Amino acid sequence: MKRILNISIILLLVVGFSSCKKDYLDINDNPNSATSSTPQLVLPAVLNNMGGNYLTYFSYGGYMVGYMANAGGYSFVGSATITYNYNNNSNTGLFTAAYSDLRSLQYIIKSTTDQPQYVLYNSVARILKSYYYQLLVDEYGNVPYSEALLGADNVTPHYDDAATIYQDLIKQIDESILQLRTFGSSSSVTALGTSDIVFGGNTTKWIQFANNIKLRILTRAQNSSLTSFVNNAFGTFSAEGFMLDDVLIQPGYISTAATQNPLWNSYQSTYTGASVAQSVIPSTWIHSFYNGTKLSDAGRGTLIYRAFSGNPVRGQLGVESNPVWGSAPNWYVGTGTGTASTEARGLLKSRVMGLLFFSAAETHFLLAEAALKGHVLSGSASANFESGIKASYNYLNKSGTTTTSSTTAVLDAYLNTYKTNNATSYLVNYNLATTDAERLEAIITQKYIALNFVNGFEAWQEYKRTGYPRVSGTAATTTFASTQSVGSTPDRLPVRSLYPTTEYNLNPNVPPVASIDAFTTKIFWDNN
Repeated sequence: MKRILNISIILLLVVGFSSCKKDYLDINDNPNSATSSTPQLVLPAVLNNMGGNYLTYFSYGGYMVGYMANAGGYSFVGSATITYNYNNNSNTGLFTAAYSDLRSLQYIIKSTTDQPQYVLYNSVARILKSYYYQLLVDEYGNVPYSEALLGADNVTPHYDDAATIYQDLIKQIDESILQLRTFGSSSSVTALGTSDIVFGGNTTKWIQFANNIKLRILTRAQNSSLTSFVNNAFGTFSAEGFMLDDVLIQPGYISTAATQNPLWNSYQSTYTGASVAQSVIPSTWIHSFYNGTKLSDAGRGTLIYRAFSGNPVRGQLGVESNPVWGSAPNWYVGTGTGTASTEARGLLKSRVMGLLFFSAAETHFLLAEAALKGHVLSGSASANFESGIKASYNYLNKSGTTTTSSTTAVLDAYLNTYKTNNATSYLVNYNLATTDAERLEAIITQKYIALNFVNGFEAWQEYKRTGYPRVSGTAATTTFASTQSVGSTPDRLPVRSLYPTTEYNLNPNVPPVASIDAFTTKIFWDNN
């Protein structure tokens, strides 16, 4: 009963604070909505809502980076999803979803700034605000930051320089970590307690997670105008280290209306058993990293794709005659359909599984790249490379409500088999790489595989930054670019989204339409 009560309260609060999808410009107040609350109530609400809004980035990234293709018979003809012919009404959810949750986070920050007893809530909110602003910068570049989230006090905020925002995010994270270190175990402040539906009030884990976000930001910006800043900041990580476990949002999902895991609800079935996402199939491109075309990986392949050893349905983005899955989109591993679906290992584990927010595999690959670039933070590049592969398998090998990791013996056996089956490939056997370029390609390619149907947005940003995994030509196994791309760049892929029409309607400070091109106006760190 407690789990059901908690999620009911959370969902009620989300309606009051976030689901109306206000952005920082919206000054219309609903007299029927709550206008004040407490940090203890707002924090779980916004964390729960972040789980739902995460799917906006999940779906966009999954199509952009080649994890998903369109099934035949669905209305994709001419859509921006497959043409990349973006206008200012394309992908607007990326912008509005972030600012919706940022309003709630700013409410916590503002209401706790002069309330010392709420210092832990203030710190966590600032960490999550940094998380969201990196997403915005990575997709849009310059965005409202220093003057944003002020409501009626400033409805036309300035668009801050993207690189300047990145630097301030590191400052905000460092200050938050200091607060958590200082007051994390203090009895004089209000504990996070059950309001924390991610780490259960464990402030050390929040510090480690903050270090993860900091590492992601610094890694992204290391070969940009911020190189000097980044090199210095790499020496400022706190001693608590990094979160090396999968980070899950778990408000207490249950199999009833609006309370089951949002990923399951969007890609498996609704709580009534209705099939969803029938327009989605895996791409031929990503499948080639498992079936021997590029790499052989039956271990993870069989945990992801139903009928992996046979001929599972797959296709190329933009091909309107792609196959379909009969009456249900169950190309992923699992048994049964609708309400008869059972708990399983793999990607969609159960209706009540926690939502994977930041994978352990990604953290290891970030640490591997840092070590490759001379910043040894926690283990060598090769050790983290192999730990990242094992962490990816470990997550897939867990089932629905089971959080128990695979044994060391199981993980080592998987890795050894994987390396043996790809004995001549430096993309699997790190020691075979002979140059730093090959080592980086191995790290990013394995990160790409590990993020398959886990975090396509992050994989997409990494492709933009590095050009890995390599693409060429137009065939289904040589590129993940859509066959209907309107792009004329060598890879035929865009580099960013465009600012929403609502911005141009309401804020005179938005960069002019003519100055932004989806295929050529790169984010400051994009040197690919």
